[in-house]
Amino acid sequence: MNRKRIDFLGIPVDVLSMKETIAAVGEAIQHNRHINHVVINAGKVVSMQTDKQLFESVVSCDIINADGQAIVWGARILGGKLPERVAGADLMQELVKLAAQKNYKCFFLGAKEEVVKKVVDRYTAEYGAHIIAGYRNGYFKKEEEEAVAKQIADSGAQMLFVAITSPKKENFMYAHRELLKNVNFTMGVGGTFDVVAGLTKRAPVWMQNIGMEWFYRFAQEPKRMWKRYLVGNSKFIYLVMRAKGKKMFSSSKSAVQG
Repeated sequence: MNRKRIDFLGIPVDVLSMKETIAAVGEAIQHNRHINHVVINAGKVVSMQTDKQLFESVVSCDIINADGQAIVWGARILGGKLPERVAGADLMQELVKLAAQKNYKCFFLGAKEEVVKKVVDRYTAEYGAHIIAGYRNGYFKKEEEEAVAKQIADSGAQMLFVAITSPKKENFMYAHRELLKNVNFTMGVGGTFDVVAGLTKRAPVWMQNIGMEWFYRFAQEPKRMWKRYLVGNSKFIYLVMRAKGKKMFSSSKSAVQG
Protein backbone atom coordinates (compact mmCIF):
# COMPACT_ATOMS: atom_id res chain seq x y z
CA MET A 1 0.00 0.00 0.00
CA ASN A 2 1.39 3.38 -1.01
CA ARG A 3 0.84 5.67 1.96
CA LYS A 4 2.97 7.69 4.33
CA ARG A 5 4.32 6.10 7.48
CA ILE A 6 6.41 7.44 10.33
CA ASP A 7 8.85 5.53 12.49
CA PHE A 8 7.86 5.54 16.16
CA LEU A 9 10.38 3.81 18.45
CA GLY A 10 11.17 1.38 15.66
CA ILE A 11 7.50 0.72 14.85
CA PRO A 12 5.97 1.93 11.56
CA VAL A 13 2.73 3.89 12.06
CA ASP A 14 0.44 4.99 9.23
CA VAL A 15 -0.29 8.70 8.89
CA LEU A 16 -4.03 8.21 8.57
CA SER A 17 -7.13 9.85 10.01
CA MET A 18 -10.24 7.86 10.95
CA LYS A 19 -11.94 8.90 7.72
CA GLU A 20 -8.93 7.87 5.61
CA THR A 21 -8.67 4.51 7.40
CA ILE A 22 -12.34 3.72 6.76
CA ALA A 23 -11.92 4.71 3.10
CA ALA A 24 -8.88 2.40 2.75
CA VAL A 25 -10.83 -0.52 4.24
CA GLY A 26 -13.84 0.15 2.01
CA GLU A 27 -11.63 0.29 -1.07
CA ALA A 28 -9.91 -2.99 -0.17
CA ILE A 29 -13.25 -4.78 0.19
CA GLN A 30 -14.58 -3.25 -3.02
CA HIS A 31 -11.52 -4.51 -4.94
CA ASN A 32 -11.41 -7.82 -3.06
CA ARG A 33 -8.03 -7.13 -1.46
CA HIS A 34 -6.92 -8.19 2.03
CA ILE A 35 -5.92 -5.86 4.88
CA ASN A 36 -4.62 -7.04 8.23
CA HIS A 37 -5.05 -4.11 10.59
CA VAL A 38 -3.66 -3.35 14.03
CA VAL A 39 -3.70 -0.46 16.48
CA ILE A 40 -0.91 0.40 18.88
CA ASN A 41 -1.12 2.10 22.26
CA ALA A 42 1.40 2.82 25.01
CA GLY A 43 1.12 -0.64 26.57
CA LYS A 44 1.56 -2.48 23.29
CA VAL A 45 4.60 -0.36 22.38
CA VAL A 46 6.21 -1.28 25.70
CA SER A 47 5.46 -5.00 25.20
CA MET A 48 6.88 -4.92 21.68
CA GLN A 49 10.30 -3.89 23.01
CA THR A 50 10.82 -7.37 24.49
CA ASP A 51 8.21 -9.59 22.78
CA LYS A 52 9.69 -10.45 19.37
CA GLN A 53 6.66 -12.43 18.21
CA LEU A 54 4.29 -9.57 19.01
CA PHE A 55 6.65 -7.15 17.25
CA GLU A 56 6.64 -9.29 14.10
CA SER A 57 2.85 -9.74 14.23
CA VAL A 58 2.32 -5.97 14.46
CA VAL A 59 4.88 -4.64 11.96
CA SER A 60 3.73 -7.12 9.31
CA CYS A 61 0.26 -5.53 9.25
CA ASP A 62 -0.98 -3.57 6.25
CA ILE A 63 -2.39 -0.72 8.35
CA ILE A 64 -0.98 0.29 11.74
CA ASN A 65 -3.03 3.00 13.45
CA ALA A 66 -2.27 5.01 16.58
CA ASP A 67 -4.99 3.92 18.99
CA GLY A 68 -3.85 5.92 22.00
CA GLN A 69 -3.48 9.68 22.30
CA ALA A 70 -0.10 8.94 23.91
CA ILE A 71 1.19 7.68 20.54
CA VAL A 72 0.12 10.92 18.82
CA TRP A 73 1.83 13.01 21.50
CA GLY A 74 4.90 10.76 21.64
CA ALA A 75 5.32 10.95 17.86
CA ARG A 76 5.10 14.75 18.03
CA ILE A 77 7.82 14.87 20.72
CA LEU A 78 10.07 12.78 18.48
CA GLY A 79 9.44 14.94 15.41
CA GLY A 80 6.73 12.89 13.70
CA LYS A 81 3.20 14.01 12.96
CA LEU A 82 0.00 11.97 13.07
CA PRO A 83 -3.34 13.61 12.17
CA GLU A 84 -5.26 12.06 15.07
CA ARG A 85 -5.70 8.90 17.08
CA VAL A 86 -7.76 6.19 15.39
CA ALA A 87 -9.28 4.37 18.34
CA GLY A 88 -9.96 0.71 17.62
CA ALA A 89 -13.31 0.81 19.43
CA ASP A 90 -14.52 3.73 17.29
CA LEU A 91 -13.16 2.19 14.09
CA MET A 92 -15.02 -1.06 14.70
CA GLN A 93 -18.29 0.80 15.23
CA GLU A 94 -17.81 2.74 12.00
CA LEU A 95 -16.94 -0.38 10.03
CA VAL A 96 -19.97 -2.30 11.31
CA LYS A 97 -22.05 0.67 10.12
CA LEU A 98 -20.27 0.46 6.74
CA ALA A 99 -21.06 -3.26 6.59
CA ALA A 100 -24.76 -2.49 7.04
CA GLN A 101 -24.67 0.14 4.29
CA LYS A 102 -22.76 -2.02 1.79
CA ASN A 103 -24.23 -5.43 2.71
CA TYR A 104 -20.92 -6.80 3.96
CA LYS A 105 -20.76 -9.58 6.51
CA CYS A 106 -18.85 -9.51 9.82
CA PHE A 107 -17.46 -12.29 12.01
CA PHE A 108 -17.05 -11.58 15.73
CA LEU A 109 -14.42 -13.59 17.61
CA GLY A 110 -13.60 -13.22 21.29
CA ALA A 111 -14.80 -12.57 24.84
CA LYS A 112 -17.07 -14.91 26.80
CA GLU A 113 -19.97 -16.63 25.02
CA GLU A 114 -22.61 -14.46 26.67
CA VAL A 115 -20.69 -11.28 25.79
CA VAL A 116 -20.10 -12.00 22.11
CA LYS A 117 -23.73 -13.14 21.85
CA LYS A 118 -24.86 -9.77 23.25
CA VAL A 119 -22.68 -8.00 20.67
CA VAL A 120 -24.23 -10.00 17.84
CA ASP A 121 -27.76 -9.48 19.20
CA ARG A 122 -27.22 -5.74 19.48
CA TYR A 123 -25.87 -5.36 15.96
CA THR A 124 -28.60 -7.63 14.58
CA ALA A 125 -31.25 -5.44 16.21
CA GLU A 126 -29.53 -2.26 15.04
CA TYR A 127 -28.55 -3.18 11.48
CA GLY A 128 -30.18 -6.52 10.61
CA ALA A 129 -29.06 -10.16 10.58
CA HIS A 130 -27.62 -9.80 7.07
CA ILE A 131 -24.34 -8.35 8.45
CA ILE A 132 -23.61 -11.36 10.68
CA ALA A 133 -21.40 -14.03 9.10
CA GLY A 134 -20.84 -15.79 12.42
CA TYR A 135 -19.38 -15.52 15.90
CA ARG A 136 -17.38 -17.52 18.42
CA ASN A 137 -16.14 -16.92 21.95
CA GLY A 138 -12.44 -16.34 22.56
CA TYR A 139 -11.82 -19.38 24.75
CA PHE A 140 -10.01 -22.00 22.72
CA LYS A 141 -6.75 -23.90 22.99
CA LYS A 142 -3.68 -23.41 20.84
CA GLU A 143 -4.36 -26.66 18.98
CA GLU A 144 -7.87 -25.43 18.12
CA GLU A 145 -6.68 -22.22 16.48
CA GLU A 146 -6.49 -23.58 12.94
CA ALA A 147 -10.05 -24.93 13.13
CA VAL A 148 -11.25 -21.55 14.41
CA ALA A 149 -9.45 -19.75 11.56
CA LYS A 150 -11.01 -22.16 9.06
CA GLN A 151 -14.47 -21.54 10.53
CA ILE A 152 -13.97 -17.82 9.97
CA ALA A 153 -12.55 -18.29 6.46
CA ASP A 154 -15.53 -20.46 5.49
CA SER A 155 -18.11 -18.06 6.92
CA GLY A 156 -18.14 -15.69 3.94
CA ALA A 157 -17.17 -12.72 6.13
CA GLN A 158 -15.61 -9.61 4.62
CA MET A 159 -14.64 -8.30 8.09
CA LEU A 160 -13.26 -10.04 11.17
CA PHE A 161 -13.16 -8.40 14.60
CA VAL A 162 -11.05 -10.19 17.23
CA ALA A 163 -11.71 -9.23 20.86
CA ILE A 164 -8.94 -11.16 22.59
CA THR A 165 -6.16 -9.74 24.75
CA SER A 166 -2.71 -8.93 23.39
CA PRO A 167 -0.53 -10.55 22.26
CA LYS A 168 -2.84 -13.49 21.54
CA LYS A 169 -5.06 -11.69 19.03
CA GLU A 170 -2.16 -10.23 17.03
CA ASN A 171 -0.31 -13.54 17.00
CA PHE A 172 -3.49 -15.46 16.03
CA MET A 173 -4.10 -13.27 12.99
CA TYR A 174 -0.42 -13.39 11.99
CA ALA A 175 -0.07 -17.17 12.42
CA HIS A 176 -3.20 -17.88 10.36
CA ARG A 177 -2.90 -15.05 7.84
CA GLU A 178 -2.90 -17.45 4.88
CA LEU A 179 -6.14 -19.12 6.00
CA LEU A 180 -7.72 -15.73 6.63
CA LYS A 181 -6.69 -14.16 3.32
CA ASN A 182 -10.17 -14.45 1.82
CA VAL A 183 -11.49 -12.26 4.66
CA ASN A 184 -10.89 -8.77 3.29
CA PHE A 185 -10.33 -7.05 6.63
CA THR A 186 -9.04 -8.49 9.91
CA MET A 187 -8.69 -6.41 13.04
CA GLY A 188 -8.00 -6.85 16.75
CA VAL A 189 -10.37 -4.86 18.97
CA GLY A 190 -9.30 -5.79 22.52
CA GLY A 191 -12.02 -5.14 25.09
CA THR A 192 -14.44 -3.47 22.66
CA PHE A 193 -17.00 -6.30 22.86
CA ASP A 194 -17.39 -5.58 26.60
CA VAL A 195 -18.21 -1.95 25.75
CA VAL A 196 -20.71 -2.85 23.00
CA ALA A 197 -22.33 -5.43 25.30
CA GLY A 198 -22.68 -2.79 28.03
CA LEU A 199 -20.37 -4.44 30.57
CA THR A 200 -17.85 -1.59 30.68
CA LYS A 201 -18.11 2.08 29.77
CA ARG A 202 -15.79 4.18 27.66
CA ALA A 203 -14.48 7.44 29.00
CA PRO A 204 -16.31 10.66 28.08
CA VAL A 205 -15.02 12.22 24.86
CA TRP A 206 -13.29 15.06 26.72
CA MET A 207 -11.23 12.52 28.70
CA GLN A 208 -10.37 10.67 25.49
CA ASN A 209 -9.22 13.93 23.88
CA ILE A 210 -6.83 14.80 26.71
CA GLY A 211 -5.35 11.30 26.77
CA MET A 212 -6.97 10.19 30.05
CA GLU A 213 -9.10 7.31 28.77
CA TRP A 214 -6.65 4.91 30.41
CA PHE A 215 -7.38 6.47 33.82
CA TYR A 216 -11.14 6.07 33.34
CA ARG A 217 -10.61 2.39 32.56
CA PHE A 218 -8.23 2.03 35.51
CA ALA A 219 -10.85 3.57 37.85
CA GLN A 220 -13.39 0.94 36.77
CA GLU A 221 -11.06 -2.04 37.36
CA PRO A 222 -8.13 -0.86 39.53
CA LYS A 223 -7.05 -4.33 40.75
CA ARG A 224 -6.83 -5.72 37.23
CA MET A 225 -5.53 -2.61 35.45
CA TRP A 226 -3.04 -0.94 37.81
CA LYS A 227 0.02 -2.76 36.51
CA ARG A 228 -0.90 -2.37 32.85
CA TYR A 229 -1.49 1.37 33.08
CA LEU A 230 0.60 2.76 35.91
CA VAL A 231 3.70 0.63 35.30
CA GLY A 232 3.19 0.41 31.53
CA ASN A 233 2.66 4.15 31.07
CA SER A 234 5.76 4.95 33.11
CA LYS A 235 7.83 2.65 30.90
CA PHE A 236 6.33 4.26 27.81
CA ILE A 237 7.25 7.77 28.97
CA TYR A 238 10.79 6.55 29.69
CA LEU A 239 11.11 5.07 26.16
CA VAL A 240 9.94 8.31 24.53
CA MET A 241 12.18 10.54 26.63
CA ARG A 242 15.18 8.25 26.11
CA ALA A 243 14.62 8.39 22.34
CA LYS A 244 14.24 12.17 22.54
CA GLY A 245 17.50 12.44 24.49
CA LYS A 246 19.35 10.32 21.93
CA LYS A 247 17.97 12.45 19.12
CA MET A 248 19.04 15.69 20.81
CA PHE A 249 22.49 14.27 21.57
CA SER A 250 22.90 13.10 17.98
CA SER A 251 21.83 16.54 16.64
CA SER A 252 24.20 18.45 18.92
CA LYS A 253 27.07 16.08 18.09
CA SER A 254 26.46 16.60 14.36
CA ALA A 255 26.40 20.37 14.88
CA VAL A 256 29.74 20.27 16.73
CA GLN A 257 31.33 18.04 14.07
CA GLY A 258 29.93 20.26 11.33
